[in-house]
Amino acid sequence: MNTVRRRSEGTGYSLCVQPAFIIGTNNEDGTPNFAPITWVSAACAGGNDYLLVISMFGGKTTKQNVMRTGRLSANLVSTDMLPLMDYFGTHHARDGKKDALPYAVSRGKKVDVPVLDASRWVYECEVEQSVQTGESTTFFCRIRNVQIDESVSCRDTFDVDLTRLDPVIYSGMYHSIGKLLGRIGDFAGDGRTGEHGA
Repeated sequence: MNTVRRRSEGTGYSLCVQPAFIIGTNNEDGTPNFAPITWVSAACAGGNDYLLVISMFGGKTTKQNVMRTGRLSANLVSTDMLPLMDYFGTHHARDGKKDALPYAVSRGKKVDVPVLDASRWVYECEVEQSVQTGESTTFFCRIRNVQIDESVSCRDTFDVDLTRLDPVIYSGMYHSIGKLLGRIGDFAGDGRTGEHGA
């Protein structure tokens, strides 16, 4: 393994490789609202029970809707959805209805939230806790249902082939995933596979 030479650049860089999601919420009049959010992760709440962790900055309509209703959908963005994500990200609810691009919407199966029909992986969530840090609010969301494209086969969290989902990855610019490299333990050199370390 090669040694990398690095330089110190201070604290002005906040690079974080992130999956891209479009968050669906209900406006006060019941109409759907969608906005891209890339500060999304997960926390283990015990066993196979996970919380979706979503941070939102500023005073955007999506954030206000989540604070008011305590509900949201998180729609994973695949590369074919990139025009829609970019559109939602450059147009704001305060400027009027976001309907210049066509898209189909349905309702969640367990939680009353709008869901994008084009998304291959959707979380339906209810907020369990929120934490305020500066101008950002981080929502810890109980996952009430996960909708997965029927063409995607996986046994558990560690059996998901992201190349099948073709997600958009965000780091200040948009990227895609190239190939499946292997499973946990495939590169450890001691013959162990499928184990997840602490």
